[in-house]
Amino acid sequence: MGKEDISEEVCSSGEMVTNLKASIRELSARVKEQNQRKCDVEDKLKQLRERISAQGVDVSVQELIPLLRSLKGLEKQESEIRSSSNAKRAALEDEVNDLEERVAKGSDGEISEEGLDVLLVESLDHLTSAKKELAATLREIVSLKRQIDDVPCQSELLQYERRFSELNVCIQEKLQQTRKLYATYNALLEIKDLMLKETSLLNSIGSQFQDVIGTPAGRVKLIDSMEGVMKGIQQKLGKVQLGLQEEQRHCDSSKEKYTAAAAEQRKCYTVLRAFQEECTKNDRLRSQISAVNTSDSKEGTE
Repeated sequence: MGKEDISEEVCSSGEMVTNLKASIRELSARVKEQNQRKCDVEDKLKQLRERISAQGVDVSVQELIPLLRSLKGLEKQESEIRSSSNAKRAALEDEVNDLEERVAKGSDGEISEEGLDVLLVESLDHLTSAKKELAATLREIVSLKRQIDDVPCQSELLQYERRFSELNVCIQEKLQQTRKLYATYNALLEIKDLMLKETSLLNSIGSQFQDVIGTPAGRVKLIDSMEGVMKGIQQKLGKVQLGLQEEQRHCDSSKEKYTAAAAEQRKCYTVLRAFQEECTKNDRLRSQISAVNTSDSKEGTE
């Protein structure tokens, strides 16, 4: 092998050293980027904790629990990746330094032809393994980025809270409507039962009146039957009156609450109007005082 071949191999070794250094720099940049992403997530969680402590929202606290678990998992994965990256970087730096020393010795003509070939093969193997490890590290970093992106931010949590509040309001409205419909249905069903009973009673009386009224026993039986019907009607009427009284009490209570709320609203309006008038008077007095002070200062200057 001549001097030209040796110089070409030395140049290729220098290119491998450059590639290794570039791989190390890229790996360091990836680690820094991951650290920055972690800092951003921690800042967002800090802001969310401050908002929770200020407002005392339990729902947001419950939503924070899986976020904290995810953050702990990410921190653990990051520490593992960092330790492995540091070890790989140290190994690559050692290999680069060793390779530089060997290249320097080879450039001085102190390395043999077979040793240079072995060195080139080893360098290529190390470069290939380093590329594979770097690709695996990059895949892990991409996975971590996706997991971090899956964590909802503060604005998303506020949107979730707002949507849940709107859904709760809709559910309450539907519940009230359903209760009203059930109450109407039960009332109509009760009216239907009463009408059917009344129709059946009238039909029975109309069909059996002539047969029963002719005998004393029949008349007594008819009177007893009418008294039983009258007692049933009175019991039903009593139940209806109790329900009506309960509804009337509820209506009266609602009217009293409305009256108190209206009076409080009128009082607030009166106080607000008085406050605005006093503010207007205060501004007018201040303007007059400032005008008097200005005129006094002008007279003193003259």
